[in-house]
Amino acid sequence: MMRINNNSEPGTHYDASSIREQRTTIFFSIYDKVGALDECLRALKKAGVSMTRIESRPSKSVEPGYDFFVEIDARTKEVVIGVIEEVKRVKVVRDVRVISSLEEEAPVANAVPWFPRKVSDLDTFSEKVLEMGEELSSDHPGAKDPVYRRRRLEIVQMAKTYRTGQPLPRIEYTEQERDTWRQVYTRLREMYPKYACREFLHVFPLLEQNCGYGPDDIPQIEDISKFLKDCTGFTLRPVMGLLTPRDFLNSLAFRVFHSTQYIRHHSDPYYTPEPDCCHELLGHVPLFADPNFAELAQEIGLASLGASDDDIEKLATIFWFTAEFGLCREGADVRAYGAGLLSSFGELEYALTEKPEHRSFDPSHASTQKYPITEYQPIYFVADSFRDATSKLREFNSTMRRPFQVRYNPYTQSVEVLDSKDKVQHFARSIRNEMQLLASALEQI
Repeated sequence: MMRINNNSEPGTHYDASSIREQRTTIFFSIYDKVGALDECLRALKKAGVSMTRIESRPSKSVEPGYDFFVEIDARTKEVVIGVIEEVKRVKVVRDVRVISSLEEEAPVANAVPWFPRKVSDLDTFSEKVLEMGEELSSDHPGAKDPVYRRRRLEIVQMAKTYRTGQPLPRIEYTEQERDTWRQVYTRLREMYPKYACREFLHVFPLLEQNCGYGPDDIPQIEDISKFLKDCTGFTLRPVMGLLTPRDFLNSLAFRVFHSTQYIRHHSDPYYTPEPDCCHELLGHVPLFADPNFAELAQEIGLASLGASDDDIEKLATIFWFTAEFGLCREGADVRAYGAGLLSSFGELEYALTEKPEHRSFDPSHASTQKYPITEYQPIYFVADSFRDATSKLREFNSTMRRPFQVRYNPYTQSVEVLDSKDKVQHFARSIRNEMQLLASALEQI
Protein backbone atom coordinates (compact mmCIF):
# COMPACT_ATOMS: atom_id res chain seq x y z
CA MET A 1 0.00 0.00 0.00
CA MET A 2 1.64 3.21 -1.18
CA ARG A 3 1.06 6.83 -0.39
CA ILE A 4 -2.51 7.68 -1.27
CA ASN A 5 -4.11 10.77 -2.73
CA ASN A 6 -7.71 9.97 -3.37
CA ASN A 7 -10.57 11.43 -5.32
CA SER A 8 -14.20 10.75 -4.44
CA GLU A 9 -14.33 6.98 -4.13
CA PRO A 10 -12.17 3.92 -3.29
CA GLY A 11 -8.58 4.99 -3.12
CA THR A 12 -5.45 4.76 -5.16
CA HIS A 13 -2.05 4.44 -3.60
CA TYR A 14 0.07 7.51 -4.08
CA ASP A 15 0.79 10.77 -5.88
CA ALA A 16 3.99 10.44 -7.91
CA SER A 17 3.33 13.60 -9.89
CA SER A 18 4.43 16.15 -7.32
CA ILE A 19 7.63 18.03 -8.08
CA ARG A 20 10.21 18.09 -5.30
CA GLU A 21 11.13 21.70 -4.75
CA GLN A 22 13.08 23.41 -1.97
CA ARG A 23 13.99 20.03 -0.55
CA THR A 24 16.28 19.30 2.33
CA THR A 25 17.43 15.81 3.26
CA ILE A 26 18.18 15.05 6.88
CA PHE A 27 20.17 12.00 7.95
CA PHE A 28 19.92 10.35 11.36
CA SER A 29 20.53 6.94 12.93
CA ILE A 30 18.28 5.21 15.43
CA TYR A 31 18.59 2.17 17.64
CA ASP A 32 16.36 -0.75 16.69
CA LYS A 33 13.65 -0.34 19.29
CA VAL A 34 9.90 -0.85 19.10
CA GLY A 35 8.24 2.49 18.38
CA ALA A 36 11.52 4.27 17.56
CA LEU A 37 10.41 5.42 14.13
CA ASP A 38 7.06 6.56 15.54
CA GLU A 39 8.90 8.86 17.95
CA CYS A 40 10.94 10.36 15.12
CA LEU A 41 7.88 10.91 12.95
CA ARG A 42 6.14 12.67 15.84
CA ALA A 43 9.18 14.92 16.23
CA LEU A 44 9.00 15.87 12.54
CA LYS A 45 5.29 16.53 12.87
CA LYS A 46 5.91 18.72 15.91
CA ALA A 47 8.45 20.70 13.89
CA GLY A 48 5.67 21.54 11.44
CA VAL A 49 7.26 20.35 8.20
CA SER A 50 5.97 18.15 5.38
CA MET A 51 7.90 14.93 4.81
CA THR A 52 8.13 14.10 1.10
CA ARG A 53 10.34 10.99 1.20
CA ILE A 54 11.83 8.59 3.70
CA GLU A 55 14.33 5.80 3.15
CA SER A 56 16.18 3.50 5.50
CA ARG A 57 19.03 1.02 5.40
CA PRO A 58 20.89 -1.02 8.02
CA SER A 59 23.02 1.35 10.07
CA LYS A 60 26.79 1.45 9.68
CA SER A 61 27.28 3.20 13.02
CA VAL A 62 24.49 1.99 15.33
CA GLU A 63 24.18 -1.71 16.10
CA PRO A 64 21.46 -2.86 15.96
CA GLY A 65 19.86 0.04 14.21
CA TYR A 66 18.96 1.85 11.01
CA ASP A 67 20.09 4.93 9.12
CA PHE A 68 17.29 7.16 7.85
CA PHE A 69 17.25 9.69 5.03
CA VAL A 70 14.25 11.99 5.39
CA GLU A 71 13.42 14.56 2.74
CA ILE A 72 11.43 17.53 4.02
CA ASP A 73 9.91 20.61 2.47
CA ALA A 74 11.92 23.31 4.25
CA ARG A 75 11.87 26.81 2.84
CA THR A 76 14.33 28.46 5.26
CA LYS A 77 17.46 27.50 7.20
CA GLU A 78 15.65 28.39 10.42
CA VAL A 79 13.07 25.70 9.70
CA VAL A 80 15.82 23.13 9.06
CA ILE A 81 17.55 24.01 12.33
CA GLY A 82 14.22 23.64 14.16
CA VAL A 83 13.67 20.20 12.66
CA ILE A 84 17.16 19.04 13.66
CA GLU A 85 16.64 20.22 17.23
CA GLU A 86 13.33 18.34 17.50
CA VAL A 87 14.82 15.12 16.13
CA LYS A 88 17.83 15.38 18.48
CA ARG A 89 15.45 15.36 21.46
CA VAL A 90 14.38 11.80 20.60
CA LYS A 91 16.42 9.53 22.90
CA VAL A 92 16.99 6.72 20.38
CA VAL A 93 18.40 9.08 17.74
CA ARG A 94 22.11 9.45 17.03
CA ASP A 95 24.12 11.50 14.54
CA VAL A 96 21.59 14.00 13.13
CA ARG A 97 22.83 16.07 10.21
CA VAL A 98 21.81 17.71 6.94
CA ILE A 99 23.19 15.95 3.85
CA SER A 100 21.52 18.09 1.17
CA SER A 101 19.69 21.39 1.05
CA LEU A 102 18.62 24.19 -1.26
CA GLU A 103 22.20 25.26 -1.83
CA GLU A 104 23.86 21.87 -2.33
CA GLU A 105 23.37 18.42 -3.66
CA ALA A 106 23.76 15.40 -1.43
CA PRO A 107 27.20 13.78 -1.57
CA VAL A 108 25.42 10.45 -2.08
CA ALA A 109 23.49 11.65 -5.11
CA ASN A 110 25.19 9.19 -7.44
CA ALA A 111 25.16 6.29 -4.99
CA VAL A 112 22.80 3.38 -5.59
CA PRO A 113 20.00 3.48 -2.99
CA TRP A 114 19.71 0.50 -0.70
CA PHE A 115 17.23 -2.13 -1.90
CA PRO A 116 16.06 -5.51 -0.58
CA ARG A 117 17.99 -8.55 -1.84
CA LYS A 118 15.81 -11.30 -0.31
CA VAL A 119 12.14 -11.48 0.54
CA SER A 120 12.79 -11.37 4.29
CA ASP A 121 14.33 -7.91 3.80
CA LEU A 122 10.78 -6.67 3.31
CA ASP A 123 10.36 -7.07 7.07
CA THR A 124 12.32 -3.82 7.41
CA PHE A 125 9.33 -2.02 5.86
CA SER A 126 6.96 -3.11 8.66
CA GLU A 127 7.40 0.08 10.68
CA LYS A 128 8.73 2.33 7.91
CA VAL A 129 5.45 3.88 6.84
CA LEU A 130 4.57 7.49 6.06
CA GLU A 131 1.31 7.32 7.97
CA MET A 132 -0.02 4.69 10.31
CA GLY A 133 -3.34 2.97 9.71
CA GLU A 134 -4.72 4.26 13.00
CA GLU A 135 -3.83 7.88 12.24
CA LEU A 136 -6.84 9.56 10.65
CA SER A 137 -7.04 13.03 9.16
CA SER A 138 -9.66 15.39 10.53
CA ASP A 139 -11.86 14.95 7.45
CA HIS A 140 -11.82 11.14 7.60
CA PRO A 141 -15.34 9.74 8.14
CA GLY A 142 -14.08 7.81 11.19
CA ALA A 143 -11.93 10.55 12.71
CA LYS A 144 -14.35 11.27 15.55
CA ASP A 145 -15.36 7.66 16.17
CA PRO A 146 -13.23 6.31 19.07
CA VAL A 147 -14.50 2.76 18.57
CA TYR A 148 -13.46 2.77 14.91
CA ARG A 149 -10.06 4.25 15.76
CA ARG A 150 -9.39 1.60 18.41
CA ARG A 151 -10.40 -1.09 15.93
CA ARG A 152 -7.98 0.24 13.31
CA LEU A 153 -5.19 0.31 15.89
CA GLU A 154 -5.92 -3.30 16.83
CA ILE A 155 -5.67 -4.43 13.20
CA VAL A 156 -2.50 -2.48 12.31
CA GLN A 157 -0.72 -3.82 15.39
CA MET A 158 -1.07 -7.30 13.88
CA ALA A 159 0.59 -6.04 10.70
CA LYS A 160 3.36 -4.41 12.74
CA THR A 161 4.47 -7.69 14.30
CA TYR A 162 4.18 -9.82 11.15
CA ARG A 163 7.40 -11.29 9.76
CA THR A 164 8.11 -13.27 6.59
CA GLY A 165 7.20 -16.93 6.91
CA GLN A 166 4.58 -16.48 9.61
CA PRO A 167 0.88 -17.20 8.97
CA LEU A 168 -0.85 -14.03 7.83
CA PRO A 169 -3.06 -12.42 10.51
CA ARG A 170 -6.67 -13.55 10.50
CA ILE A 171 -9.17 -10.85 11.40
CA GLU A 172 -12.47 -11.64 13.08
CA TYR A 173 -14.52 -8.98 11.36
CA THR A 174 -17.53 -7.53 13.14
CA GLU A 175 -21.05 -7.60 11.77
CA GLN A 176 -20.82 -3.86 11.11
CA GLU A 177 -17.61 -4.37 9.09
CA ARG A 178 -19.17 -7.24 7.16
CA ASP A 179 -22.20 -5.09 6.38
CA THR A 180 -19.95 -2.36 4.96
CA TRP A 181 -18.19 -4.97 2.82
CA ARG A 182 -21.54 -6.38 1.68
CA GLN A 183 -22.72 -3.02 0.35
CA VAL A 184 -19.50 -2.38 -1.56
CA TYR A 185 -19.15 -5.96 -2.85
CA THR A 186 -22.74 -6.23 -4.08
CA ARG A 187 -22.70 -2.97 -5.99
CA LEU A 188 -19.32 -3.53 -7.65
CA ARG A 189 -20.08 -7.17 -8.45
CA GLU A 190 -23.07 -6.01 -10.49
CA MET A 191 -20.89 -3.61 -12.50
CA TYR A 192 -17.99 -5.91 -13.35
CA PRO A 193 -19.55 -7.83 -16.28
CA LYS A 194 -20.06 -4.56 -18.15
CA TYR A 195 -16.81 -2.77 -17.35
CA ALA A 196 -14.03 -5.17 -16.20
CA CYS A 197 -11.49 -6.79 -18.51
CA ARG A 198 -11.80 -10.49 -19.43
CA GLU A 199 -8.85 -11.54 -17.26
CA PHE A 200 -10.49 -9.99 -14.21
CA LEU A 201 -13.82 -11.64 -15.03
CA HIS A 202 -12.09 -15.01 -15.43
CA VAL A 203 -10.39 -14.86 -12.03
CA PHE A 204 -13.18 -13.36 -9.91
CA PRO A 205 -15.38 -16.51 -9.81
CA LEU A 206 -12.29 -18.51 -8.86
CA LEU A 207 -11.80 -16.24 -5.85
CA GLU A 208 -15.42 -16.84 -4.91
CA GLN A 209 -14.91 -20.60 -5.18
CA ASN A 210 -11.53 -20.83 -3.45
CA CYS A 211 -11.00 -17.82 -1.19
CA GLY A 212 -14.33 -17.05 0.43
CA TYR A 213 -15.21 -14.07 -1.77
CA GLY A 214 -18.87 -13.22 -1.43
CA PRO A 215 -21.20 -10.60 0.00
CA ASP A 216 -21.56 -12.11 3.47
CA ASP A 217 -18.00 -12.10 4.81
CA ILE A 218 -14.65 -10.41 4.20
CA PRO A 219 -12.10 -12.93 2.83
CA GLN A 220 -8.89 -13.52 4.75
CA ILE A 221 -5.59 -12.52 3.15
CA GLU A 222 -3.99 -15.81 4.24
CA ASP A 223 -6.41 -17.77 2.03
CA ILE A 224 -6.03 -15.32 -0.83
CA SER A 225 -2.24 -15.33 -0.61
CA LYS A 226 -2.09 -19.13 -0.88
CA PHE A 227 -4.37 -19.02 -3.93
CA LEU A 228 -2.27 -16.32 -5.64
CA LYS A 229 0.94 -18.20 -4.94
CA ASP A 230 -0.47 -21.28 -6.67
CA CYS A 231 -1.50 -19.14 -9.66
CA THR A 232 1.43 -16.80 -10.26
CA GLY A 233 3.76 -16.86 -7.25
CA PHE A 234 2.38 -13.56 -5.92
CA THR A 235 1.73 -13.34 -2.19
CA LEU A 236 0.16 -10.80 0.14
CA ARG A 237 1.56 -9.37 3.34
CA PRO A 238 -0.16 -7.05 5.83
CA VAL A 239 0.89 -3.43 6.13
CA MET A 240 0.37 -0.88 8.89
CA GLY A 241 -0.21 2.11 6.66
CA LEU A 242 1.16 4.04 3.72
CA LEU A 243 4.50 2.94 2.31
CA THR A 244 6.78 5.12 0.24
CA PRO A 245 6.58 4.49 -3.52
CA ARG A 246 10.13 3.07 -3.47
CA ASP A 247 9.33 0.49 -0.78
CA PHE A 248 6.01 -0.48 -2.31
CA LEU A 249 7.47 -0.93 -5.80
CA ASN A 250 10.52 -2.79 -4.46
CA SER A 251 8.14 -5.36 -2.93
CA LEU A 252 6.58 -6.08 -6.31
CA ALA A 253 9.99 -7.31 -7.51
CA PHE A 254 9.51 -10.25 -5.13
CA ARG A 255 5.90 -10.72 -6.24
CA VAL A 256 4.71 -9.39 -2.89
CA PHE A 257 1.77 -7.02 -2.55
CA HIS A 258 1.28 -5.05 0.67
CA SER A 259 -2.38 -5.12 1.64
CA THR A 260 -4.35 -3.35 4.33
CA GLN A 261 -6.83 -5.34 6.41
CA TYR A 262 -8.97 -2.60 7.92
CA ILE A 263 -12.13 -1.38 6.22
CA ARG A 264 -13.61 2.04 5.56
CA HIS A 265 -15.97 3.69 8.05
CA HIS A 266 -19.49 2.32 8.05
CA SER A 267 -21.08 5.78 7.88
CA ASP A 268 -20.11 6.11 4.20
CA PRO A 269 -19.46 2.71 2.61
CA TYR A 270 -19.13 4.20 -0.87
CA TYR A 271 -16.23 6.51 0.02
CA THR A 272 -12.72 6.10 1.41
CA PRO A 273 -9.89 8.65 1.50
CA GLU A 274 -7.32 5.83 1.52
CA PRO A 275 -6.85 2.24 0.39
CA ASP A 276 -8.74 -0.25 2.54
CA CYS A 277 -9.46 -3.96 2.20
CA CYS A 278 -12.25 -3.25 -0.31
CA HIS A 279 -9.80 -1.48 -2.60
CA GLU A 280 -7.09 -4.09 -2.14
CA LEU A 281 -9.17 -7.27 -2.33
CA LEU A 282 -11.69 -6.21 -4.98
CA GLY A 283 -9.52 -3.87 -7.05
CA HIS A 284 -5.99 -5.28 -6.93
CA VAL A 285 -6.06 -8.94 -5.94
CA PRO A 286 -7.90 -10.57 -8.88
CA LEU A 287 -5.34 -9.64 -11.53
CA PHE A 288 -2.39 -10.78 -9.44
CA ALA A 289 -3.73 -14.27 -10.27
CA ASP A 290 -3.29 -13.59 -13.99
CA PRO A 291 0.21 -14.58 -15.24
CA ASN A 292 0.52 -11.77 -17.77
CA PHE A 293 -0.53 -9.01 -15.36
CA ALA A 294 1.68 -10.50 -12.63
CA GLU A 295 4.63 -10.24 -15.02
CA LEU A 296 3.80 -6.60 -15.77
CA ALA A 297 3.60 -5.73 -12.07
CA GLN A 298 6.86 -7.51 -11.26
CA GLU A 299 8.61 -5.78 -14.15
CA ILE A 300 7.80 -2.41 -12.56
CA GLY A 301 9.11 -3.72 -9.27
CA LEU A 302 12.38 -5.07 -10.67
CA ALA A 303 13.05 -1.77 -12.43
CA SER A 304 12.61 0.06 -9.10
CA LEU A 305 15.44 -1.80 -7.32
CA GLY A 306 18.31 0.63 -6.87
CA ALA A 307 16.65 3.18 -9.16
CA SER A 308 17.25 6.90 -8.80
CA ASP A 309 14.63 9.13 -7.20
CA ASP A 310 13.68 10.49 -10.63
CA ASP A 311 13.22 7.00 -12.04
CA ILE A 312 11.18 5.93 -8.99
CA GLU A 313 8.89 8.86 -9.66
CA LYS A 314 8.49 7.78 -13.29
CA LEU A 315 7.86 4.14 -12.36
CA ALA A 316 5.34 5.17 -9.71
CA THR A 317 3.50 7.24 -12.31
CA ILE A 318 3.50 4.25 -14.68
CA PHE A 319 2.01 2.16 -11.87
CA TRP A 320 -0.65 4.86 -11.47
CA PHE A 321 -1.63 4.69 -15.14
CA THR A 322 -1.54 0.88 -15.30
CA ALA A 323 -2.24 -1.03 -12.09
CA GLU A 324 -4.34 1.78 -10.63
CA PHE A 325 -6.10 3.45 -13.58
CA GLY A 326 -5.27 1.29 -16.58
CA LEU A 327 -7.61 0.47 -19.45
CA CYS A 328 -7.15 -2.21 -22.11
CA ARG A 329 -8.53 -3.03 -25.54
CA GLU A 330 -10.71 -6.06 -26.15
CA GLY A 331 -11.54 -6.10 -29.84
CA ALA A 332 -13.54 -2.96 -30.54
CA ASP A 333 -14.21 -2.38 -26.84
CA VAL A 334 -12.22 -0.82 -24.03
CA ARG A 335 -12.34 -2.36 -20.54
CA ALA A 336 -10.90 -1.49 -17.13
CA TYR A 337 -8.12 -3.32 -15.33
CA GLY A 338 -6.83 -0.67 -12.88
CA ALA A 339 -7.70 -1.21 -9.22
CA GLY A 340 -8.56 2.45 -8.70
CA LEU A 341 -11.31 1.98 -11.27
CA LEU A 342 -12.44 -1.52 -10.30
CA SER A 343 -13.01 -0.41 -6.71
CA SER A 344 -14.69 2.90 -7.62
CA PHE A 345 -18.33 2.93 -8.67
CA GLY A 346 -18.37 6.41 -10.18
CA GLU A 347 -15.01 6.46 -11.94
CA LEU A 348 -15.38 2.92 -13.30
CA GLU A 349 -18.38 4.08 -15.28
CA TYR A 350 -16.93 7.49 -16.16
CA ALA A 351 -13.60 6.15 -17.46
CA LEU A 352 -15.30 4.19 -20.22
CA THR A 353 -17.34 7.09 -21.55
CA GLU A 354 -16.25 9.63 -24.16
CA LYS A 355 -15.66 12.33 -21.52
CA PRO A 356 -12.00 11.53 -20.70
CA GLU A 357 -9.20 11.25 -23.25
CA HIS A 358 -7.97 7.74 -24.09
CA ARG A 359 -4.34 7.40 -25.20
CA SER A 360 -2.44 4.31 -26.31
CA PHE A 361 -0.12 3.11 -23.57
CA ASP A 362 3.44 4.34 -24.02
CA PRO A 363 5.62 4.22 -20.89
CA SER A 364 7.81 7.10 -22.01
CA HIS A 365 4.74 9.34 -22.18
CA ALA A 366 2.83 7.87 -19.25
CA SER A 367 5.84 8.21 -16.93
CA THR A 368 5.84 12.01 -17.20
CA GLN A 369 2.10 12.63 -17.52
CA LYS A 370 0.74 14.84 -14.75
CA TYR A 371 -2.58 13.91 -13.22
CA PRO A 372 -5.10 15.31 -10.73
CA ILE A 373 -5.57 13.71 -7.34
CA THR A 374 -8.87 15.26 -6.26
CA GLU A 375 -11.06 14.46 -9.26
CA TYR A 376 -11.62 11.87 -11.96
CA GLN A 377 -8.73 11.43 -14.37
CA PRO A 378 -8.93 13.46 -17.60
CA ILE A 379 -6.51 11.02 -19.34
CA TYR A 380 -6.34 7.23 -19.31
CA PHE A 381 -3.79 5.05 -21.07
CA VAL A 382 -5.11 2.05 -22.99
CA ALA A 383 -2.95 -1.06 -23.36
CA ASP A 384 -3.35 -3.44 -26.30
CA SER A 385 -2.69 -6.31 -23.87
CA PHE A 386 -0.74 -7.03 -20.69
CA ARG A 387 1.96 -8.73 -22.75
CA ASP A 388 2.30 -5.72 -25.03
CA ALA A 389 2.43 -3.37 -22.05
CA THR A 390 5.17 -5.49 -20.45
CA SER A 391 7.19 -5.51 -23.67
CA LYS A 392 6.98 -1.71 -23.94
CA LEU A 393 7.85 -1.34 -20.27
CA ARG A 394 11.00 -3.44 -20.71
CA GLU A 395 12.11 -1.21 -23.56
CA PHE A 396 11.50 1.82 -21.38
CA ASN A 397 13.36 0.29 -18.43
CA SER A 398 16.42 -0.27 -20.64
CA THR A 399 16.78 3.52 -20.89
CA MET A 400 17.08 3.97 -17.12
CA ARG A 401 20.48 4.99 -15.74
CA ARG A 402 20.93 2.13 -13.28
CA PRO A 403 24.50 0.73 -13.59
CA PHE A 404 23.48 -2.93 -13.31
CA GLN A 405 20.70 -5.40 -14.13
CA VAL A 406 18.81 -7.66 -11.73
CA ARG A 407 16.88 -10.89 -11.99
CA TYR A 408 14.53 -12.55 -9.56
CA ASN A 409 15.31 -16.09 -8.43
CA PRO A 410 11.96 -17.71 -7.53
CA TYR A 411 13.68 -20.72 -5.95
CA THR A 412 15.39 -18.64 -3.26
CA GLN A 413 12.96 -15.67 -3.39
CA SER A 414 15.94 -13.40 -3.80
CA VAL A 415 17.23 -10.81 -6.25
CA GLU A 416 20.49 -11.46 -8.06
CA VAL A 417 22.49 -8.44 -9.19
CA LEU A 418 24.14 -9.16 -12.54
CA ASP A 419 27.22 -7.02 -11.98
CA SER A 420 30.07 -9.42 -12.67
CA LYS A 421 31.22 -11.73 -15.44
CA ASP A 422 30.68 -14.85 -13.32
CA LYS A 423 27.11 -13.93 -12.50
CA VAL A 424 26.27 -13.18 -16.12
CA GLN A 425 27.83 -16.47 -17.27
CA HIS A 426 25.85 -18.41 -14.67
CA PHE A 427 22.68 -16.68 -15.87
CA ALA A 428 23.56 -17.51 -19.48
CA ARG A 429 24.00 -21.20 -18.59
CA SER A 430 20.57 -21.29 -16.93
CA ILE A 431 19.02 -19.69 -20.03
CA ARG A 432 20.79 -22.25 -22.25
CA ASN A 433 19.37 -25.09 -20.16
CA GLU A 434 15.89 -23.62 -20.43
CA MET A 435 16.27 -23.23 -24.19
CA GLN A 436 17.28 -26.91 -24.52
CA LEU A 437 14.19 -27.89 -22.57
CA LEU A 438 12.06 -25.67 -24.81
CA ALA A 439 13.54 -27.17 -27.98
CA SER A 440 12.92 -30.69 -26.69
CA ALA A 441 9.32 -29.84 -25.84
CA LEU A 442 8.72 -28.34 -29.30
CA GLU A 443 10.04 -31.47 -30.96
CA GLN A 444 7.54 -33.57 -29.03
CA ILE A 445 4.52 -31.50 -30.02
